[in-house]
Amino acid sequence: MKTVRVMKIVSNDETHLRSLDELMRVFGSAKRYAFNRLLEGRNAKDIIKHLPHQFRLNKRFAEDAVLLAQSLISSQRELLPMRLEDVQAKIEKTEKKIDEYQHGRKTPKKVDLPACLDGLQRRLEKLKSKEAELKHHLDQGTIPRVIFGGKENFYKRLKGKITNEEWKDLRSNQLYARGDKSKKGNLNIRLTYDDKTYQCYVEIANPLGQPKGKYAPRLRFPVSVPEKYEDEIIHLVMGEQVGVNAKGKPIIEYQPYTVEIKRKNGEYYIHLIYEEEVYGRELAYDEPIQAERIAGMDINIDRIAVSIVSKQGNFLKSKVFYCHELEYVRANKRNNLIGETVRDVYDWLLQENVGAVVIENIQLRQQHDTDKRFNRLTHHFKKKKLTETILRRGLRLGFCIKKVNPAYTSVIGRFKYMKKYGLSVHESAAFVIGRRGLGYREQLPKELIHIIKTKVKRHLIALLGSMEESYKQSKSGKKQRQYIATMLHKIENFKQEHEWSLWNILHKCCWLNQYQIQLKEG
Repeated sequence: MKTVRVMKIVSNDETHLRSLDELMRVFGSAKRYAFNRLLEGRNAKDIIKHLPHQFRLNKRFAEDAVLLAQSLISSQRELLPMRLEDVQAKIEKTEKKIDEYQHGRKTPKKVDLPACLDGLQRRLEKLKSKEAELKHHLDQGTIPRVIFGGKENFYKRLKGKITNEEWKDLRSNQLYARGDKSKKGNLNIRLTYDDKTYQCYVEIANPLGQPKGKYAPRLRFPVSVPEKYEDEIIHLVMGEQVGVNAKGKPIIEYQPYTVEIKRKNGEYYIHLIYEEEVYGRELAYDEPIQAERIAGMDINIDRIAVSIVSKQGNFLKSKVFYCHELEYVRANKRNNLIGETVRDVYDWLLQENVGAVVIENIQLRQQHDTDKRFNRLTHHFKKKKLTETILRRGLRLGFCIKKVNPAYTSVIGRFKYMKKYGLSVHESAAFVIGRRGLGYREQLPKELIHIIKTKVKRHLIALLGSMEESYKQSKSGKKQRQYIATMLHKIENFKQEHEWSLWNILHKCCWLNQYQIQLKEG
């Protein structure tokens, strides 16, 4: 499992820090040069041969600059279809809003109707222009323009909000070196530990100050290591003794580690990346769980609901771990809160002798709207980060982790188990997730099937007949009529449909809450 640890350079040696800044500047220039040459169709090997002569870098730094440029291009190409899909989703949402405002089904709250429609129309034109641009890149096999240093900072520079020096610093604030097992873990940027002073250091090869015919001098800085990762990092950089050579000297085997140095607000941060050995494992979707006690987790931005399930699928215990601050705190604080919450979850699971965890297989997509604040909140949604932290910590602690499709787990839990066990909607969803991990299928109770075939069906038929003629002819009206017809067809032929079809109907018909209450009372 790939692990990233962040440390900080603590040094007052201005001469060495200026040398590091210059090396980062040259490396950034080499990366941008390699990026542009690759877009022109130049061969990567030819670029690597050329970089040391033009930028005075050694071969390994040249290879790393080309590698970063290649990964940037490939990631941009991979993101193109997703970006196009996101823009098309925004177009669809905007067109739907225009239709609703024009037919009076919705009224603007802050401005008058003409101003609202004008703003939406302008947004639509801008989005369609963006859609055409992305389609062109997909057809031609090209990528959109990349701004090194960031688009936001680029516009700040144009407006004079940052100086030219600040802009250049933002474009050249990275130094990168790949790991190499045969070079004590890393050749160009190496971490060391002095067992006399109990201090970690970073040693950076500086080819810019290299005399002809000699090895590159090394810039050496003390490093501040977080206390909780100190033993782990020292063990990594010191290597492991695997034997003794013919002269009686120990043979040390080193684990490769990649180092990335980033400068931010005048501070230098080291990102140490390496493969960590874990004791747990991630199970395949159809692989059975062997543990006697399983925890299902329903993950939300403000809480993690955990329900413990027996191997037979019976409910044992549940608990909710709250993390309300995740909705609004800054990124650094948010990551810390996630780590603390997930730690509390696993401490409880270890006390309860749980051997396996079932979580949702998150496929997050932004729910686009024309509301900027809403888009910003959904963009910063940390459900994926929570899921990744749960997975990583679970594997470290030796748990078996299984991901399942989260479809309709909240609906199933609400209608089947919430009243039965006295659970919240999130705890009951976690219970369903745990049962799904064990392979149990959730059938609808007979009472719910009867309600769907009678009251829900009658309501849908009445809704279909009560639509105004003008709405029936509109684009969104036609879609809704088609959707209601599809739901009616599923009700008539539910035995031939997928088992989740009727749960889908329950999920869409929010007005069923009153029948849910009647069902509980009955």
